[in-house]
This record gives sequence, C-alpha cells and structure tokens, in this order.
Amino acid sequence: MNFDNNEDALEFINRLLERLHQAGHTNNGSKIEIVYVASGGQHVETQINMAYPHPLPKGGEKTHPGLKGRGVDTFKGEGNLPEVLATDEAMVLWEKAQAAGWIDGNYQPLISRTQAALLADAMGERLGIKKKWKVFEELWNRTKMYKDYYQAVDQKQYLPFLNKLKQILD
Repeated sequence: MNFDNNEDALEFINRLLERLHQAGHTNNGSKIEIVYVASGGQHVETQINMAYPHPLPKGGEKTHPGLKGRGVDTFKGEGNLPEVLATDEAMVLWEKAQAAGWIDGNYQPLISRTQAALLADAMGERLGIKKKWKVFEELWNRTKMYKDYYQAVDQKQYLPFLNKLKQILD
C-alpha cells in the first residue's frame, strides 16, 4: 500500500490491529511485525514494531485508556499480562508506573534492570504475588531478576528510587 505520510500509515496500522482484536484473532504467542518503508525504498524511514497481545485472561476485556502502546492509540486490555498482573488493583499500579515513565504501553520497563527489579519487588509485594520473580521474568523476558534486585540494594540510587517508588505507588 502507498501512504502519503507516516501518520496515514500509523492510522492504517491502528485500524488493522483494532479489527484483528475485534475479530477475536489470536496469534498463538507469535508477534506481528509491520515495517513501513518510505517511497523510494532505499532505506527504512520509519520502523514500527508492535507485539499483538496474547488472548485476554478469563473475565473479558477491560479498557485502560492511560495505557497505550508506543504510537498505537488503539491498544486495549491486559491481553499480554499474566492474570495476577491484570487485576484492577494491578492496573492502578501499572498506570502509576507508566505515568512515572518506568514502563511503556506494553508493560515493558523503560528503566535499568536494577530499577525494574525494585519495581517488580514493590508491585509483587503490594499485589501479594508469591512467585513475583517468575511472573516478572516471564513478562519482561528476563532471567535471575533476584540478582538484579540484590545488586540494586548495593547501589547509590537504591534509597532515592525506593522512596520514589513508595511515593508514587502508594
């Protein structure tokens, strides 16, 4: 397809993803990758990578307008979250974390590994998640986050970030 500008291309992609979502399309854990190449095709002008969410957890779709994918204003629901991280209480924490600039619209961390481990620990404790490291490691495609946590404790940023976590998440 040919588009006059990046905004038209993004609008088309948003409509396409929304239609897939409305049709109940599942991708069986794979990702949909869309690459937009500007006219002339000699180089990639803009690359837009979006992970289409996994099927929604039991209980149906909930809309959280504060959480939007990178440039995708039609992202809805907790489709790519484990159930323990998709509760109403968890969504309040996710919204606060996104407003603080710690996560993106796909619940992926925008902060260092050690800060992400502190965030995971704080959220896990507030939500009463017994196997918090396993849950967040799967969500964020990481391993040994407990080591990141213990490394964070030894850093100068530990107390200031911990205080900020408490202030924002409480």
